[in-house]
Amino acid sequence: MTTATTPAKHPPASSFVPAELDGAKWENLAPYYEQLIGRTVHDAAALERLLLDRSELDACAEEAAANLYIEMTRHTDDKLAQQRYLAFVENVEPELKKVGFALDRKVVECPFAAQLDQQRYGVLLRGLRRSVELFREANIPLETETTKLDQQYSEVNGAMTVEFDGQERTLPQMARYLEETDRARRQASWEAVAKRRLQDADRIDDLFTKMVGIRHQTALNAGFRNYRDFQHARLQRFDYTPADCERFHEGAEKVCVPLLRRLNAERAAAMGLAASELRPWDLKVDMKGRGPLKPFDGATQLVDRSSAIFHVMDAELGAMFDSMRIGDCLDLESRKGKAPGGYQYQRQRSRLPFIFMNAAGLHRDVITMVHEAGHAFHSLLCAHDPLVAYRGSPMEFAEVASMSMELLTFPHLEKFYSAEDANRARRDHLESLSTMLPWIATIDAFQHWVYTNPTHTRKDREQYWVHLNERFGPAVSYAGHEDSLRTMWQRQLHIFGLPFYYIEYGIAQLGALQMWLQAKRDPKQALANYKKGLSLGASKPLPELFRASGLDFSFGPETMGRLMDDVGRELTSLPA
Repeated sequence: MTTATTPAKHPPASSFVPAELDGAKWENLAPYYEQLIGRTVHDAAALERLLLDRSELDACAEEAAANLYIEMTRHTDDKLAQQRYLAFVENVEPELKKVGFALDRKVVECPFAAQLDQQRYGVLLRGLRRSVELFREANIPLETETTKLDQQYSEVNGAMTVEFDGQERTLPQMARYLEETDRARRQASWEAVAKRRLQDADRIDDLFTKMVGIRHQTALNAGFRNYRDFQHARLQRFDYTPADCERFHEGAEKVCVPLLRRLNAERAAAMGLAASELRPWDLKVDMKGRGPLKPFDGATQLVDRSSAIFHVMDAELGAMFDSMRIGDCLDLESRKGKAPGGYQYQRQRSRLPFIFMNAAGLHRDVITMVHEAGHAFHSLLCAHDPLVAYRGSPMEFAEVASMSMELLTFPHLEKFYSAEDANRARRDHLESLSTMLPWIATIDAFQHWVYTNPTHTRKDREQYWVHLNERFGPAVSYAGHEDSLRTMWQRQLHIFGLPFYYIEYGIAQLGALQMWLQAKRDPKQALANYKKGLSLGASKPLPELFRASGLDFSFGPETMGRLMDDVGRELTSLPA
């Protein structure tokens, strides 16, 4: 019997690829892919062996891509790292897409595919069929071009710094000033960052305009009317549609926006301001005038305190987290030349996770740390699977792994804070859900409009963004800073490099809230359910992954309303 942490019995792993093969060079990979394409498949067992051998080869190539991407984002000012990454994008990725299509077609057209165990291979075969349906060789150079444009976006952002307090600071490092109690100082810091972003706003807008045009053409090439519908299909969203996403938008508007605006009205009153006087630099400061939360000093302390939380929660989680202290698995602190944001990247051949973030000593860094650790736990819990396609999961469930961990760590925040500050952190996090879900709806709705109206102008785009802010935004005055409001979407890196990968955060947040409510009733059982679902990787359809974790796969207004009611009750019980 399989448990959450005991791997199921699968066919033996492949030894097809030499351990020393350098997957960063196409000439090294090509002979092995050619062998697979030319291999005769005479029965279902031979087809299964082909899948396993291909998986190992794909893992070799994916790890090479991961390492090059990691180095590029760690050092956007390192020309050699940029060149190596671009060389892979231009010379290896196009060839991988071609042979990938050939192998996908070889598998789905094989007469023995139907004889495979469908409980084991059904999800994989479904995905391969979709990939074959959508593949167009003409799209390969177009996708290469958008990847290069996204790399330029990372370079532009990685170079952004401001002079403040007599020092050059990265934009993530500037975030801490928005928590200071001196309003004039908060305003000065916000305006310094806004001014710096506007210096590159035209350049970023030009990059995005090029992306939109190229992506629209890829959709037309594949027989779709627009890129939104094409991308939903390519992301293999078998279990929901763009119309379901619009129901999420509706739920955010009806359930969360009123709560968000009520909380902001209370914030303004507590700060002695009229509601119309609340400004963007007033949203992070403590309403009672308390200083910023200070959870840690430096990356070592962040790691130590996170480790302590995971060990208290569960011995296995603690051991998995500690395993990342070796093997170059962590790059946490913000510095000049480092790309923005945070991510976890699984290096698929060594099966070692990598966590990247821009820590600056803020509470949000704690959230990012446990969020990305959740992704790493997911990678490690399904790392046993010999199929690289199953050593992950649909993004909607991958984010359940990370967002659940943000909430499951709630009872243990005293590892970072005093009891009073821990309650402050819990309240801040729960209140932030009223901001986060509308923001997710804003980003997703923005992309729906952008790609279903591909001939729009820059002015059209700005006007639609302002309209969405009026629909979903926090009722904050941008008087005098209208240009910053119109270009605010530029800070969301997903729009550039991961189009339409954002609604997943909203779907997953509703799953994570359900996991949190489980944990409030029975923490041990909730963690068992959490690990059970994560250990399945991508081997089951999305609704089954949710069910395995004891969660409902539902994200309309009714579900959102019920869960936010629970959040409201919890906020009532927490000290202000």
